[in-house]
Amino acid sequence: MAYAKSVLAAIPEEQRNLSNISEEHRARVQPEFITVVNPRRKFVDVSPQFCKLLGYTREELIGRSYDEFTVPRTNDISLILELFLQTRHMHGIWVFAHRSGTKLLVRYESFIRDDGLYESHLELLGAGA
Repeated sequence: MAYAKSVLAAIPEEQRNLSNISEEHRARVQPEFITVVNPRRKFVDVSPQFCKLLGYTREELIGRSYDEFTVPRTNDISLILELFLQTRHMHGIWVFAHRSGTKLLVRYESFIRDDGLYESHLELLGAGA
């Protein structure tokens, strides 16, 4: 968690406070990095751009857990998942690890679809060691 806080500290406050973004603006955001996971958080679909972002092929990602690609100790996954299941929609910041080990800071918006799958749209904010 300390790493995520240090990464966030480097981002200007007006860019960090995503709650200031209006619903109308959020609805227009169409990031190219898209994931679909099942309730066990295993990838069932990923956009080609998301594969490229993480440095894996689609075949290497499908069936694997979202958590395998989350930088350890940067997100309280169980708490976030609990809140997500209650609200059915969530947005925030996430830290993924590229195949090379590079940390990727992304902004995400996730929702539970009518078919019960979880869809996320992500935007890359930055990358670093």
